[in-house]
Amino acid sequence: MGGKEDEYDYLFKIVLIGDSGVGKSNLLSRFTRNEFNLESKSTIGVEFATRSIRVENKTVKAQIWDTAGQERYRAITSAYYRGAVGALVVYDIAKHLTYENVERWLKELRDHADVNIVIMLVGNKSDLRHLRAVPTDEAKTFAEKNDVSFIETSALDSTNVEIAFHTVLTEIYRIVSQRQMSTDPHDREVGPSKDVVTISVPPMDKGSKTQCCQNI
Repeated sequence: MGGKEDEYDYLFKIVLIGDSGVGKSNLLSRFTRNEFNLESKSTIGVEFATRSIRVENKTVKAQIWDTAGQERYRAITSAYYRGAVGALVVYDIAKHLTYENVERWLKELRDHADVNIVIMLVGNKSDLRHLRAVPTDEAKTFAEKNDVSFIETSALDSTNVEIAFHTVLTEIYRIVSQRQMSTDPHDREVGPSKDVVTISVPPMDKGSKTQCCQNI
């Protein structure tokens, strides 16, 4: 059964990475289903969800992968960086250790992902202002030093969740559009289907058991 969700001009793979418990799964569910589960458990392996948005009169479909933060899944999830064109590196503003580990996550991302991947540093759980352990200015400075964008979000009350994903997807779209504009003009004059572009999403047949493992 096809529907509007099947109609898109671009398909972008985004990965969510960061320590276990920082709220990656709730950011995913808030953006794709507008849901939040206070009792959500740690993700097992990998799960993904999709949502389409409009960017400059084009339909961009985001395939967002939630990678488990636990150390024992690192070998599994590292394979899923391949093909990603965007990444949200998430930490908990109330737990300084999760922020300290961002540097390690960035290194892992740059070791496994495409060199041109669009990265955003996300300080989640901004609703826990009274428990804040990571100053906003400190994280902003760190992001600038590492040449990534930065935002603070709350999956609980929806603060900046839409903006975070829209910003990353729009930036990816602009990079891809510019790349297309700079290609040989003869390659672009190939008829109506030329506007449908799939960007580096890995095949679904291999490892499908791992991909379907998730928490409900």
